[in-house]
Amino acid sequence: MSVTSDRRRPNLSTRQLHAFLALAEQRSFTRAAAACHLSQPAFSALIRTLETELDTRLFDRDTRSVQLTPEGRLFEASARQLSDDFGAAVSELGAHVQGRKGRVHVAALPSLAAGWLPAIFAEFRNSSPGIALSLSDLLSDPCIELVRSGKADFALASTGAGHAGLSFELLCTDRFFLVCCKDHPLAGEKILTLKKLVPYPFIHMSRNSSVRQALDAALHPLQTQTLLEVDQLATVTGMVEAGLGISVVPALTLFHFERQSLVTRPLAVPHLTRKIYVVRRQQGSLSVAAQALHDLIVLRMRG
Repeated sequence: MSVTSDRRRPNLSTRQLHAFLALAEQRSFTRAAAACHLSQPAFSALIRTLETELDTRLFDRDTRSVQLTPEGRLFEASARQLSDDFGAAVSELGAHVQGRKGRVHVAALPSLAAGWLPAIFAEFRNSSPGIALSLSDLLSDPCIELVRSGKADFALASTGAGHAGLSFELLCTDRFFLVCCKDHPLAGEKILTLKKLVPYPFIHMSRNSSVRQALDAALHPLQTQTLLEVDQLATVTGMVEAGLGISVVPALTLFHFERQSLVTRPLAVPHLTRKIYVVRRQQGSLSVAAQALHDLIVLRMRG
């Protein structure tokens, strides 16, 4: 059988705790009031209301001395722990609010995570060394799912529609380039169109990648000669460099193809673009640390 007490829970304030601890240390209402920067009547009122809330006398006082009662001695250790814990909580929160501490988890497309984001992370790390950074380098859909589930603060992804509960802020629009060997027939073409690319073997990214999805949409109804489908841009680089085929990739991935044997050429296809978004949950605010990194990313990408 359970027994429920009818006695209400005391409603204590930090001012009362501080006043109690000051009086326990000073053993004088005058000195304790001065330590708390209060008048003696105001200080005495705090102690009275504390004892009323706890329904017990905490101090024995006479004209010459102030002493803790047995109940006061019992309460002193807990009051000191409460005061210390509250001070630590306020200090910890202050460090997060001031950007000196915190944790930020970003999900980003691999091309951004490898090529453009490292410099931003380095800049942010230099200015906020106490903030721990986490990065998940994944394709768009897994990135978005991390944000939806609350595991990532925000994502840099290329899918911008059909996701309830999420907001999408356009960060930039990525153009596409042909990548081929220097001696390939397309390397010297003055104007490159998709129709001119179709006759040649392609090294494609996998069908679930944002790169492939944008290219397939632009090519339709044209069909390419797919030689290989791979998951990693580094693999595309090696296969193209070996002369096995050509590829079409976004500008933000071109750092992978900076090889003397390769040529990158812009495509004259205005509708072939990849939009990069900052994705976050619609409900709730970012932490101070996450908001600071978000703002730096937007500033650097748009600047």
